[in-house]
Amino acid sequence: MSKTLGILTGGGDCPGLNAVIRAVVKTAMGKYGWNVIGFRDGFRGLVKNDFIDFSCVSVSGILDKGGTILGSSNKDNPFKFIVMNENGQEEFVDMSSKCIENIKENGIEYMIMVGGDGTLTSARDFARMGVKVIGVPKTIDNDLAGTDLTFGFMTAVDTATDAVDKLHSTAESHQRAMILEVMGRNAGWIALYSGLAGGADVILIPEIPYDIDKVCDALRRREASGKHFSIIVVAEGAKPIGGDVVIRQIVEDSPDPIRLGGIGNKLAVDIEKKIKTETRVTVLGYLQRGGHPNAQDRLICTEYGAGAVEAINAGESGVMVALVNNEIKTIPLDQAVNKLKLVDPDSGYVQIAKDIGVSFGN
Repeated sequence: MSKTLGILTGGGDCPGLNAVIRAVVKTAMGKYGWNVIGFRDGFRGLVKNDFIDFSCVSVSGILDKGGTILGSSNKDNPFKFIVMNENGQEEFVDMSSKCIENIKENGIEYMIMVGGDGTLTSARDFARMGVKVIGVPKTIDNDLAGTDLTFGFMTAVDTATDAVDKLHSTAESHQRAMILEVMGRNAGWIALYSGLAGGADVILIPEIPYDIDKVCDALRRREASGKHFSIIVVAEGAKPIGGDVVIRQIVEDSPDPIRLGGIGNKLAVDIEKKIKTETRVTVLGYLQRGGHPNAQDRLICTEYGAGAVEAINAGESGVMVALVNNEIKTIPLDQAVNKLKLVDPDSGYVQIAKDIGVSFGN
């Protein structure tokens, strides 16, 4: 019997979203003969019943494209949706019942919700309301629990590593300390992986508060050994011991009002106050979210998309597809969003980095 599936991509964009959409559509339609509806702009499309009917042809050629052909939004929480009241002012309204009404109106039996912690928290809440939901883990931060890798992460690491590689030549030519600020509000996975892969001398992550004196000691040791330049990779959420994160902006009416940014510049000022090392800062920013997914992400996304459809065929719901020991499995959505996956300060990559002389400022 033919089923109708719905799919949406929520939260920030990242490489690989289109590859997931493609795998869902091709598996659902090609293998099972099911219909697939794609809601535009994340939960906004589900609230407004704005969707497209997919066909296998409509997803042809999107495997390597960055972003998402459905569009996305990280502002539209369906349980706290921004609407204009009769006085022309914005207010938050719970539109979850309207979403469920639209799901039923379109004859959708299962929803596939692709996103990070925020999107999957909403997916869990819809599951608790009786909607059959499958989650797919997306975030460049790689901080979702229950899965070895979130898609988009390895492509972001490639982008950051390429930036580290390019900064090396300028650092060496001008005998400077070059700081690369990368994303990572709570979790330092991008900084750790790209710093280690790119040969950084100092890696600063949220999970290991740093001592600026120890950071400067690491730079002095390099100078004393005849290496007159240094590379520092710092996650945006890194902070000094006893200090706090650097906040770039507070957007009062946003569901995520605190915007981090500026730790790289703070670090540069603090270093130049203590040692005579010319320091420059590069903030990688949204470049980490863009571009073509790399081969690893394309493979993972294809596994995730096909795995979501297979979970539906097996009658599962209220779960997230996850990569566990190189196998696609499912875990309860509650388990996926109940905590963040952070870098263990005693983990293998941290210890390896220390073994080869990388400083974490602690």
